[in-house]
Amino acid sequence: MPKSKRGIVWEDREVLFDLPFSYLKLRTGEKVFDRIEPIEDTKGNSGMKGRLVVTNLRIIWHSLTSPRINLTVGLNCFMSTSTKVVNSGLRGTTQALYILAGYNTNKYEFVFTNLAPNCVRHYTSVSGVHKAYASSRMYRDLKLRGAFIHNKQLKVLPLEKICLTQNGIWNLSSESGNLGTMVISNVRIVWYADINESFNVSMPYITIESITVRDSKFGDALVIATRPSCGGYVLGFRAERERLQPLLSELQTLHNAYTDAPVFGVEMCWESEISKPLHDDINELEEIGEPRGEMGPSLYLASQQSQHKDDADVQPVYSQYLGLAIEPLKEGFTLQSLFEVQTAS
Repeated sequence: MPKSKRGIVWEDREVLFDLPFSYLKLRTGEKVFDRIEPIEDTKGNSGMKGRLVVTNLRIIWHSLTSPRINLTVGLNCFMSTSTKVVNSGLRGTTQALYILAGYNTNKYEFVFTNLAPNCVRHYTSVSGVHKAYASSRMYRDLKLRGAFIHNKQLKVLPLEKICLTQNGIWNLSSESGNLGTMVISNVRIVWYADINESFNVSMPYITIESITVRDSKFGDALVIATRPSCGGYVLGFRAERERLQPLLSELQTLHNAYTDAPVFGVEMCWESEISKPLHDDINELEEIGEPRGEMGPSLYLASQQSQHKDDADVQPVYSQYLGLAIEPLKEGFTLQSLFEVQTAS
């Protein structure tokens, strides 16, 4: 199941099915790029109309009639996207969006069919957002010995702002240490060696578990520990004692600020207003959590009581489903549907 620990982002790195409504709501920093309906999950739920929601971290599909039937596929799990001729339960033979995804040791195939004739927006939106996600990995992935330093200058990302540059910072990865420079921005911490700028590390805040000061054989050292899912690295840095605590405070403040308002770096430039979603309000996704065409047992009983509160002559009827006499059901409802709703709640 998804992680609940503060700061851990699971939405782009997991493939999950039939989640509680709370997991379908957008996390902080998650943005909706497109909502498309009616979309059929042709492979998993053929014949069922649904909605496809494309965000900067994942795609979400849910049934329009029973939103408890849903799935979420993180963009980091995508292995490939293409089109494929399929046999849809609602459209017959047609061309659909085909996604191959991997999570843990499993591979998943998803086929989404747009039930609107001659509409390919589901393919263009998903493939476009996935390309934007793949091209912005520096915002989210730890990088060792990367090509992000040129002439001792950090190649700044489009949404990045440099907050602090500290010279004379030692990296403690070797016996003698390496003298270098630390560049601190709103999305990551970068260090590179002064004598060899290709000896470097870029640590986005999203990958960092903790930032502390610990005792080492070099004396007090700044220790940055990354999350196990990001390699579980423990990196040590040393500076003059009087600079160490202010640097620690600055890094912890920026790390907390990022956790409260993360910058994932996935941006889309829509070529036309037709392609751009009409609404981008985070609260609109909450309607996924509202059952469509379903009435829970509590609401049903309340409506029955209201209907019959002044009617003392209601006669019981025999129910073949239960094999006993029951109060007449409200028109349009069956016992089976009520039991299915209660089981899913």
